[in-house]
Amino acid sequence: MQTIVCMKWGTRYPALYVNRLWSMIKRHTVRPTRLVCFTDDPGGVDPAVEVFPLPEIDIPDAIAWTPWRKLSLWQSPLANLSGDVLFLDLDIVITGDIDAMFDYKPGAFCACENWTQIGKGIGNTSVFRWNVGRNSHIFTDFEADGEGIWRKYGIEQVYISRVIDRMEFWPSDWCVSFKHTLVPYWPLNFFRTPKLPEGTRIVAFTGKPDPDEAAIGAWPVEQAWKKIYKYARPTPWIDEYWQ
Repeated sequence: MQTIVCMKWGTRYPALYVNRLWSMIKRHTVRPTRLVCFTDDPGGVDPAVEVFPLPEIDIPDAIAWTPWRKLSLWQSPLANLSGDVLFLDLDIVITGDIDAMFDYKPGAFCACENWTQIGKGIGNTSVFRWNVGRNSHIFTDFEADGEGIWRKYGIEQVYISRVIDRMEFWPSDWCVSFKHTLVPYWPLNFFRTPKLPEGTRIVAFTGKPDPDEAAIGAWPVEQAWKKIYKYARPTPWIDEYWQ
């Protein structure tokens, strides 16, 4: 049985995102696969998804509800998980077979090479596979000095990348970023619709826009002037896959 994990906390992503993730998983796997969701609110989640409370972690208040919380997955034991497990953020769209992600480099920590830091040895944790119980020092060291580690590394995926015993990057065409890979450079982004490359398995929507926003050409910004360059044309193929 293949195991895929997601995490949901707060109100940004409703149960709909978990349920659509489960629907995409079922369409893009052939082998028996389960989805485990760690959450603070299981309301509305498909009964076929295995739900567990968020794993406990001693974490500074300032980063308690940020991606740093993902470090709680590195503790051992962890619910009923074992072996190589695939983690998927809720704001991703699956567009191809993901069974192969369980076969690639068995036992290694596998992640996307961070699209904004190519060549710097930084993995992006939107889509990663880890071996439960291995490298548990990532969790225990953070619990011992969370404040210090946060101040030193700034971002959780940088911390993991620097202290993991072995990291492998997914093939670059397997996992792409919507805004960093697919959206054309300015000013062409105003005239060309983002295209889905052949062979892509997962599209990550880091930050903004989220999949539902990108599908209709919405890109929320905090400062109005950023609309000068933060734009993508409506992208209909997202709705084809994100369901």
